[in-house]
Amino acid sequence: MIVKMKKYTFLVYHKQYLDFLDKVKDIGVLHVIEKPEGITENDALRDKMQLAARVKHVLKQLERLRPKDAVLPPADPHHNGLDVLARVEDVLHEQEHLQQQLALTGKERDRMEVWGRFSHKRIAELEQAGILLTFFSCPTRKFDPEWETTYHTFEIDQQGSTLYFVTVTRPGETVDIDADRITLSDRTAEEWIDELVRLQEALDRCRTRLERMAVADYNTLKETEVDALTDVSFNKVLLNTLHEADDKVMLLEGWVPEEAVAPLNAYLDSTDIYYEANDPVPGERVPIKLKNNRFARLFEFIGELYDLPNYWERDLTAFFAPFYVIFFGLCLGDVGYGLLLLVAGLVARKKLREPAMRSVMSLIAVLGGGAMVMGFISGTCFGIPLAESNAPWLQRFKGIMLDSNQLFYNALILGVVQILFGMVIKWVGEVQRGGFLSSLTTLGWLLVLIGCGGTLALSTFGLIAPEAGKWLYIIFGGLGGACIFLLNDVKRNPLINIGAGLWGTYNMATGLLGDVLSYIRLFALGLSGGVMGLVFNELAINMGGGIGIPVVSQLVTVLILLFGHSINLFIAVLGSFVHPMRLTFVEFYKNAGFEGNGKKYRPFARYKEETKVL
Repeated sequence: MIVKMKKYTFLVYHKQYLDFLDKVKDIGVLHVIEKPEGITENDALRDKMQLAARVKHVLKQLERLRPKDAVLPPADPHHNGLDVLARVEDVLHEQEHLQQQLALTGKERDRMEVWGRFSHKRIAELEQAGILLTFFSCPTRKFDPEWETTYHTFEIDQQGSTLYFVTVTRPGETVDIDADRITLSDRTAEEWIDELVRLQEALDRCRTRLERMAVADYNTLKETEVDALTDVSFNKVLLNTLHEADDKVMLLEGWVPEEAVAPLNAYLDSTDIYYEANDPVPGERVPIKLKNNRFARLFEFIGELYDLPNYWERDLTAFFAPFYVIFFGLCLGDVGYGLLLLVAGLVARKKLREPAMRSVMSLIAVLGGGAMVMGFISGTCFGIPLAESNAPWLQRFKGIMLDSNQLFYNALILGVVQILFGMVIKWVGEVQRGGFLSSLTTLGWLLVLIGCGGTLALSTFGLIAPEAGKWLYIIFGGLGGACIFLLNDVKRNPLINIGAGLWGTYNMATGLLGDVLSYIRLFALGLSGGVMGLVFNELAINMGGGIGIPVVSQLVTVLILLFGHSINLFIAVLGSFVHPMRLTFVEFYKNAGFEGNGKKYRPFARYKEETKVL
């Protein structure tokens, strides 16, 4: 459900304004309304945003180095966060410089390694004595043996297809050969190795310092990040403030949840600040804060992947959540896969510390439980058809297991149920927002679809007499037709209403047919996953058994089963997550009249990371 909001308007004397904002920030319930024209960044805001980005980058670097079992001390109030940030950045820059030097030194070592041990001093002495050494490399196939006599060539090394050699000539003598001339480094390979050792030791010292900082200074830096992001929020509020009466009075507007107005009102009543608190006016864009039960809260992030509802409609999270679990279970359609997800979700939820990830793991566990139930109904466990099993304990449950035809029709029935349920939600919303008369078109279609469809079902099973069924068709069809063709807009000309009704009927008929057929994907995905699991089982048994070597046969069988079912599980889970989401956002949301375009409620408060503990 959507939490009700109050709109607050404040008029504050300019000398009191900063103190007022500090107090409102501490209370932390006011969502500030932004200026219609937006805000222009200023230097102060830009500097704070850059500082927040710097701290965030440093924290990510330290998180990679921090031991998982490290106990972080609280932020040190005696340490300046900016000084700590500067120290950590200096070490990080030094580490980056050393890593670059290490890479370059390694390349020089590799380049000089082919020339072996030599002395630059001796080469210089030879040059002074009139003997010039020139270093070359070329492909082995291009080396000309005549160079050995012409230029006194000596082979030094050969690596792969490349030959390294040196010529011995007199100064001024031209060496004209088809080879690459090489300029030696100022150090030998051994000297570069010594440099590598020195750089690696320096890099290890940097890493040790960073690991120590990752524990000792992490919370101090985290506090600095919180302060910087809070200052960013504070500056944005200042930029969204209107200046009135020659800048003597500050005008600020914002939204507060009705359930959280008490502390703000208590503060305001203790001051001489003028304020007004009013209910939203229809059409205003009010921020959205959702409040659902523990089960539905798991699915809020799925709804947010599409859009938030606007303030004037109903939050559909609690309505699509049960369907999503059923649809996910049908798409996955395997008891074994569902059990793996359930166990993985529960185990990960206990081990993870982040509340947001714990919520995701809780959702995975719930979806895994749903997959187990629906997988049992579809009669599949790791690709094994349970209906064909002779296990005694399974015999009593075979009556509830469905074959492929029954799964196909049940997928369509689920689609019809969800679509009609969405239309009921749409009708209720229209009545609440615009009154009963504005909802007659939707009511008409509900009378036709539910009334006539229900009558057909009852007649098919012989639960009502044919004469009663005829009158029910007339009543539901007549009332529904009148609403659709004559009363779709009571203020409009009846002839225009009839034309609009015909056009609406065409759209409804074609749209409903396509919407219902979309639910076949539930059956198709579940069937394909079960078939793939069965194929991998048979492949493992046939290939493993065909080897005929004890232990090896079993090992091959197990490897094929693990590989095949891992791939199938990944593909099946991905499809089971995406396709129910598609059915929710397209078919259900459309028939429920979902409009969206809601803006999330973000109160002006001291910054804290968004978490949901479930």
